[in-house]
Amino acid sequence: MNRSKALFLGACTVWPILYMVLFMGVMFSQVLLMEVGKHASSVEMPLIMKIIFPLHFLTMIWIFALIAVYIRHIFKTDAVPQDKKALWAVVLFLGNMVAMPVYWYLYIWKKVEA
Repeated sequence: MNRSKALFLGACTVWPILYMVLFMGVMFSQVLLMEVGKHASSVEMPLIMKIIFPLHFLTMIWIFALIAVYIRHIFKTDAVPQDKKALWAVVLFLGNMVAMPVYWYLYIWKKVEA
């Protein structure tokens, strides 16, 4: 994998983590705003919620696509030792948002730098 593809994959890998922080910030701010505006009679969903829910759905699809890309990379590359391929596949599937940046750094970025 060349440097530009590795950087693009790295940026794609960081998005779910950034989104998680954004999502939590939006949810906490909405809870706080609901407490402040308890007497508001509006039953319409706030605009930010109309934006965040489709973004949430797209991010989940994004994560599934990243899992597929990484698992495909595991079994197509010689960078990962043969005895660790199944382990990495399970780790990426179960611990995806935490494991993907680690895998990217160890087996994609370090190979590009070498």
